[in-house]
Amino acid sequence: MAAIENGSYTAKFTDGPLEGKTIRTDFTDSGEPQARLTIPVQATAKHYLYRRASGLEFADSERPSAVDYRYVQAIVD
Repeated sequence: MAAIENGSYTAKFTDGPLEGKTIRTDFTDSGEPQARLTIPVQATAKHYLYRRASGLEFADSERPSAVDYRYVQAIVD
């Protein structure tokens, strides 16, 4: 059985330590943007937690091509 391609979109960080940066991430198995993203910080045991905001951008598809994310907190393992 072939794997199903869920597609991807651009996550845009609107505030916090990653403000102005973007990453490419996959849609969930149900085809929705991720509700939250945990971004690891290089060379440390810290992660940044971001939650999906209301900002959506669409290109030539019914699914968003870019989604805004807001900073929640830093998590130290």
